[in-house]
Amino acid sequence: MSGLEAHLTQGPTTLCRAWAILRRDGVRLGFTDHDQDLTFEGITFKASSGVTAKALQQSTGLSVDNSEAFGALSSTALSEPDILAGRYDGADVIAWLVNWVDPSVRYVQFRGALGEIERAGGSFRAELRGLAERLNQPQGRVYQRQCAAVLGDASCRVDLQQPLFHAERMIEDVQDGRIFRFDVFNSFSDRWFEGGRFRVQSGAGAGLSGVIKNDRVSGSARTIELWQRFSVEPAVGDTVMIEAGCDKTATSCRLKFANFLNFRGFPHMPGEDWLMAYPSRDSRNDGGSLQ
Repeated sequence: MSGLEAHLTQGPTTLCRAWAILRRDGVRLGFTDHDQDLTFEGITFKASSGVTAKALQQSTGLSVDNSEAFGALSSTALSEPDILAGRYDGADVIAWLVNWVDPSVRYVQFRGALGEIERAGGSFRAELRGLAERLNQPQGRVYQRQCAAVLGDASCRVDLQQPLFHAERMIEDVQDGRIFRFDVFNSFSDRWFEGGRFRVQSGAGAGLSGVIKNDRVSGSARTIELWQRFSVEPAVGDTVMIEAGCDKTATSCRLKFANFLNFRGFPHMPGEDWLMAYPSRDSRNDGGSLQ
């Protein structure tokens, strides 16, 4: 910051703004409002991207800083198919104030993530949310009968790479972007994949995933229906990974996955009816087991 302070006190300045978008799939994009490209932090910041940002609103304390980025959709920078596919959802954003004569003289003005993205008339508008936004998210465990873990995560510890828990197939028929039919696919029992993930591995929708609503076997054929259609519809011939589903119950954890030691629920928690229970002369009231 000392180098930038010295530059600001010398009179005429050579400053511009630059910001980077770091997507969850590893893609890193850079933009600048300068008339020439800049390079630092291992990123090339494009001047011809047609992307800019409003003035940042920053405050002290824990209130959420916010701003907006907006610009035109183009094939060389932000593209509409990528936005529709959700590839920018939750992407990290860093904004700098930079001396374009010497990019090593710079200051981070904003650090956060992309929020809501709107598209209209070949352009986009994205909300920038500061780091304090994460303080608004609920934290801690939920006390409930069903498991609170996500199948296959660090708490669950089920290995979804086991042949019993996944299948890799090529799409044979697709309807409305959410109903998929396979002619010969009866190696798993009926409803085995309900509640599981349907991940697209190739084609225009590569990297997208959806949650399976219904999984039905009829003869040797299988029909899988998702809760929501893909924003970028997979095509026949694209490869997908289909993962087993979990209904979060203790019974499924024990019998389907043999993983009851890692169950993250409370199956013996009393139900809501006990909130209205009261002592009765006709029942035993010695503080013993309710079973």
